[in-house]
Order: sequence, then structure tokens, then C-alpha cells
Amino acid sequence: MKARISVLTLGVADLERSLAFYRDGLKLPTQGIVGREFEHGAVAFFDLASGFKLALWAQEDLAHDSGLKKASGSSTSFSIGHNVSDRREVDELMEQARVAGASIVKPAQETFYGGYAGYFTDPDGHLWEVVWNPANLPQDD
Repeated sequence: MKARISVLTLGVADLERSLAFYRDGLKLPTQGIVGREFEHGAVAFFDLASGFKLALWAQEDLAHDSGLKKASGSSTSFSIGHNVSDRREVDELMEQARVAGASIVKPAQETFYGGYAGYFTDPDGHLWEVVWNPANLPQDD
């Protein structure tokens, strides 16, 4: 398999609420919800670095499309890592997420590997890690 993962889709309980969290709260760029004209097709895409996309899709629609039964998830099944360029950005983004409605599950603190990181969950419980890792700094686009 070639490393061509280009979209991360999150199943959400309330598409409008999640759109507001990511667009208005975290300030991620988006065209809003598209595909409403299709049954089970409404989705919101967000442009991230290097052409990567974050997609929000109603959990019922994702279940329908995949053929799986809708099931509740666990916040510890996976985390989404957001690397920042300097330590100060971790605190800034954690505060921005809190104000947007995120739950802070682990305030930013020193890490065992010499970095600085914290965790929050979005309104649907998806776990995000905001991390400054001096050994793995993001490349600016």
C-alpha cells in the first residue's frame, strides 16, 4: 500500500454542530456542508496542510454507506495528532478549542520525550492531541 491517505472522515452526531465547532471555533477553512441534494450525502470538508482533508459526515450516513451498524465509539480508539511549530502554540490552540466547546481531557504539559502536549475531545468525543515535538516539527506549507 502506498501512503496515499488524503481524507480523515469523522462520523458525527450533529453535522451542523460539528461544522460550527471546526469552522467557527477552530477556524478550519471549509465551503460548508455540500451534498445535501443526495440522500445520505451531506458532508463538510475542511482543507488541512499538504492537501489533506478532514471530512465530517453524519454517523447515520457513514453507517449507511459502509453497511455497518451505527455503534458508539471510544475516545481512546485513536487520536488525531496536531503538530505545532513551537510550544506556545500548544497552549493557544488548547484554549481556542476550549472556547469553541471542546472538553480538555489533559491540560498541556511536558512529555516524556521532551515535548509539550495536551488532549481535548470535540463535541462527539473524537480525541485530539495538540503537540509540540522538537524532534518532529511540522513543515510549513
